[in-house]
Amino acid sequence: MNNIEISQIATLPTKHGTFKIQAFKQDDKEHLAIFTDNFQEIEAPIVRVHSECLTGDAIGSVKCDCGEQLDFALERIALDGGLVIYHRQEGRNIGLLNKVNAYALQDEGLDTVAANHQLGFKADERTYEIVEYILHHLGVKKLKLLTNNPAKIESLSDIEIVERLPIQITPNPYNEAYLKVKKEQLGHLL
Repeated sequence: MNNIEISQIATLPTKHGTFKIQAFKQDDKEHLAIFTDNFQEIEAPIVRVHSECLTGDAIGSVKCDCGEQLDFALERIALDGGLVIYHRQEGRNIGLLNKVNAYALQDEGLDTVAANHQLGFKADERTYEIVEYILHHLGVKKLKLLTNNPAKIESLSDIEIVERLPIQITPNPYNEAYLKVKKEQLGHLL
């Protein structure tokens, strides 16, 4: 991969615990590795590849399960050691503006996949090359992947996944239909 800038490692105290962070900039996207001091000492650390969701992660939207998944992952690695890669591909990589347009279409009755299609996008536009780059850079050869998304499992072809760890989030009235679409149309393991 070309033209990747890598930051220094810094300390980040959070409500979940104190982590180390390192940023990776590729073109106009800046991704973040969030990890525990000891994660490189663990033969197969817990790793979460978390796709950016401003509305869920920062604002607390209950229309999706993203913010809860991020909190769960950070709490888990704080306890057991590991790494969260904050993958900056908002709205399954259609961007924030298009994600809000997709939300408006969902308000009119379309589901998340149909809304993306209506806007001219595939159901999921994400790519994962930078994730493998980050894992290689940090020396991860084996991992336990914290995910419900089979596409993330398939995307890590150069890394040995010794176990898939599920993330179980309790549905609410605002995200039940969304979670059903993730399971039935996107193949998520819910």
